[in-house]
Amino acid sequence: MNALLGTEEVQELGRRLDAVRREVRRVFLGSASAVDTLLVALLARGHVLLEGVPGVAKTTLAKAFAHSLGSTLRRIQFTPDLLPADITGTYVLDPRTGSFSLRQGPVFSHVVLADEVNRAPAKTQSALLEAMQEGQATIEGESQPLPQPFLVLATQNPVDLEGTYPLPEAQLDRFLVRLVLGYPDERAEVDMLRAHGETPPECNVVLDPASILELQRVTRHVHAEAEVLEYAVALCRHTRLSTRVVLGASPRASLALLQAGKAHAVLDGRPFAMPDDLRAVAAAVLAHRLILVPDLEGDETARQKVIEEALAKVPYSAAAK
Repeated sequence: MNALLGTEEVQELGRRLDAVRREVRRVFLGSASAVDTLLVALLARGHVLLEGVPGVAKTTLAKAFAHSLGSTLRRIQFTPDLLPADITGTYVLDPRTGSFSLRQGPVFSHVVLADEVNRAPAKTQSALLEAMQEGQATIEGESQPLPQPFLVLATQNPVDLEGTYPLPEAQLDRFLVRLVLGYPDERAEVDMLRAHGETPPECNVVLDPASILELQRVTRHVHAEAEVLEYAVALCRHTRLSTRVVLGASPRASLALLQAGKAHAVLDGRPFAMPDDLRAVAAAVLAHRLILVPDLEGDETARQKVIEEALAKVPYSAAAK
């Protein structure tokens, strides 16, 4: 166990995260696991690729989550004519002083909702990629630091793909997790209809940016035994051997899997990660990083089968050898 962390300390943080869950669930009537996936990304300082057909409350989830964190939220609607400066901002001339001043773009926010990110051309996507990877935006050759914490929730519509620019593999790899929002179950949909027309509930603020940074610090110091590290590598290596895959999970994926596993341990109130933590987040972390053989390209079921096979065939004991 990491000497820097105590069980009571992490359990207290876990209770605060439970409060975030409760607040978001008052507004978002979809899957409870979706909120946990967002929390994993937040704790691990990662970003989220949100996928789902229109009308499954992707924006509602993002807004409720950001509000519960006491953080600013800016929404960017990606379109084919969107320019990098529309995201990062630009210098504008002040006619009163004759000098240029920086007008910050929507990327200067704690939480950025990038709607239909695959509709923008590659040059615009790269501006968002720099923000995600470096925590900064380059404007007129000058680098400007972004607010911390910084979380991107990028959505893709899996149905209407005409006129889109698919995200390159290098950019997909920058998303810590992919969250697929399906249709709600029958009871949740009935509850949604019952609540329609009434004043929607608002999330109470549970955390603040300083608290989130402390949570992220704790997550980085969660202890992981050698067996856990080796299990993460073994799972990723197994995906590279699958006959369904052209390009398996990269070493960056191994690191992402470990980070997400540590975050899952914090959610569970533990200062140490276990193989079960990696198993719980494996599908969300690894599936979108796989490049399948041409015959299976776009087959979501095949992606899931690759992960399921890795989880079934790589025993915990084998990871420690």
